[in-house]
Formats: sequence, C-alpha cells, structure tokens
Amino acid sequence: MRHNKNFNHLGRQAGHRKAMLSNMAVSLILHKRIQTTVAKAKAVQKFIEPLVTKSKEDSTHSRRVVFSYLKQKEAVTELFRTIAPKIMERPGGYTRILKTGFRLGDGADMCIIEFVDFNETYTFGREAAAPAAEAKPKTRRSRAKKSTDAVEDATVVAEKKAKVAAPKAAAKASAAKGAKKTNVGKKM
Repeated sequence: MRHNKNFNHLGRQAGHRKAMLSNMAVSLILHKRIQTTVAKAKAVQKFIEPLVTKSKEDSTHSRRVVFSYLKQKEAVTELFRTIAPKIMERPGGYTRILKTGFRLGDGADMCIIEFVDFNETYTFGREAAAPAAEAKPKTRRSRAKKSTDAVEDATVVAEKKAKVAAPKAAAKASAAKGAKKTNVGKKM
C-alpha cells in the first residue's frame, strides 16, 4: 500500500530522478528559463526553491550544500553571483510556471518554468536590486594599487594612440590631394 506517500516519482528510479532534477535545475539557473512538461516543472520547482533560498547567504557551507545537489561549478557560481543578489528581498516564490499548451507527439501538457525576476516583460518598470555588474568576486588581494595603476596605464595608452593617429591622418590627407581621377577600368 502507498498510503500518504505524496511524491511524484516521474516514472523513474531514484537515481535517475535525482540526476534529471539536478540537470534541469542547472539548465534553469544557466538559461533562466526552460521548457518542459508540467509534472517535471513542478518537481523542479520543489527542488530548486530551497537551493535559491540557501544561496541568499553566501558562505562556504551554503555553497557546498548547493553544490552537493547541483554538481556543477558554473551553475553554483551563477546562482550565488547573479541570481541571489536579484532575489535578495523576495521571501519566496522565485520561479513561475507558464502553461504553453500540449505537445504534438504525445499530448503532454507543456509549460515554461522561469525565474520571476529575470523576465523583462513582467519586471519592466521595477528597479533591479543589485545589478550583476556591481557584484565583485571576493579575493584576498588588494585592489587599491591595481586601480590607480590601471588609470595611469590608460592615460599613457591614450596619449600614444593620439601621437600615432596624427601622422597617419596627415599622410592620408596628402595622398588624397595628389591623387588624380581617371576613367581607367570604368565602362563608358
């Protein structure tokens, strides 16, 4: 008997199901939107919501816990660097399921599952909490010296380009004045 065992097995063994949910969650994190069946989308939603909540606290422990479920460094990095800052103030409900109709081959109910804060159609007009460009990776090295050196290097490079560009422009102008127009090779 299977009384009170409310869990969709998706017609798969436990190992296959865990691997499939992990792969779908990685695809959702990397692409921000995937198309799948409604049953799989609901299962992925239950799988990924706790991981996104865990990503709000950026610590070594939470990264390791999320990595144990996803098993892909790129996805974990994307989750903690770009997704977590955007959903920081949201208390839950990070994903939405939009039904798209039925699949032609077998009539399965299809849908799109996506992150709520990454759809520009629905979030138009709202300010972003923290843009991804502002999120800087944490390192142990000091960045103070590099930033001043970079500014000095940029000015030196700009001066060199200006010096090189001036003679080239003068040479082009003198070549244009000395050139004669001829009709050689043209059809009359």
